[in-house]
Amino acid sequence: MRFYLTSILALLMIHSVLADDDIKVEKVIGLEAPAGYKHPATITELRNGDLYIAYYGGDGEYDGDTKVYGLRKKKDSDQWTNLEVIADTPNRSEGNAAVWQAPDGMVWLFYITNYGPTWSSARIKYKVSRDGAYTWSDPYMLKFEQGTMVRTAPIVLNNGDYLLPVYHETGEDRDGTAEDTSSYFMRYNPKTQEWTDSNRIRSKGIGNLQAQPVQIDDDYLITYIRRGGTFDPWKEGVTFRSESRDGGYTWSPAKRTEFKNPNSAVDFIKLKNGHLMLVFNDNNEGHRMPLTIAISTDNDKSYPYRRHIVNIPGDSAAYPTAIQTKDGKIHIVYTSRRRTQINHLVFDESAVLNDTYKVAP
Repeated sequence: MRFYLTSILALLMIHSVLADDDIKVEKVIGLEAPAGYKHPATITELRNGDLYIAYYGGDGEYDGDTKVYGLRKKKDSDQWTNLEVIADTPNRSEGNAAVWQAPDGMVWLFYITNYGPTWSSARIKYKVSRDGAYTWSDPYMLKFEQGTMVRTAPIVLNNGDYLLPVYHETGEDRDGTAEDTSSYFMRYNPKTQEWTDSNRIRSKGIGNLQAQPVQIDDDYLITYIRRGGTFDPWKEGVTFRSESRDGGYTWSPAKRTEFKNPNSAVDFIKLKNGHLMLVFNDNNEGHRMPLTIAISTDNDKSYPYRRHIVNIPGDSAAYPTAIQTKDGKIHIVYTSRRRTQINHLVFDESAVLNDTYKVAP
């Protein structure tokens, strides 16, 4: 099923504006397109230079027939086009979708299909594309364990394996996660085409979910993780951190960090120059705003450069996904306006990495 946006292109392609002259802000899609609810968005750069976004949408988070949608911005174009349904299980609702092109050119789409009233009944599926995300394979079940979910794409490890962040959500409360909700990773060997699981990352007294890993060297990896629990204001609500000393096979228990977290997704990536970038909502009062960047230039020892890149009172900037494209630009997609609008930010690292945004030690 494909929806071409010719008739609503003028509405869909809202012109870009500049935020403080160094961050480009673009509305990708909103209420003018099918499926009012749009959440969370992920983005990848394809081998030909196109950008591709995937998200799931419908009448609401737990709507009975949500679908996964994809859309594309061709290289050197300023328009997002070719909005289409790329995953839809009859009589079931789909959830979080993560799109990613592997080094061998295969495009992977990981997504969730729900089999019950809450996410604790979800399972992970995937599809692949061999023609640059124009056509997709039939779906395959990746994980049969109920409550297993995905949020973002894999990273490629130094040995060539793919490390996919997943999590196991428990409990039947739609307004929070149970204490034993936990993060872990599925590891894929492209040579043997086999998947294996890491251990579960546990956090004391509260669950955690949606870990985002970065590899520092062959053996040492770190990950920042969304806290679990409820969505109520909590002055002690922070992002968690775990590390691996054996190449990502096993992980330490999650520890609290200095970074606030209102039970919202974070992203964490390694830039081409080796710097680390954390994207998070610097808030523990129940609001997914502001959207904040923190940069480390010393392999996670400190994060002296910090900037609120989106700060609109009364709105939200939720579920950020960040990539750095071949030209060095940083791209972030996030949802706003009560999960009905997807936005796209583009900027250079220098927009944050300068003395204006350096905080006192």
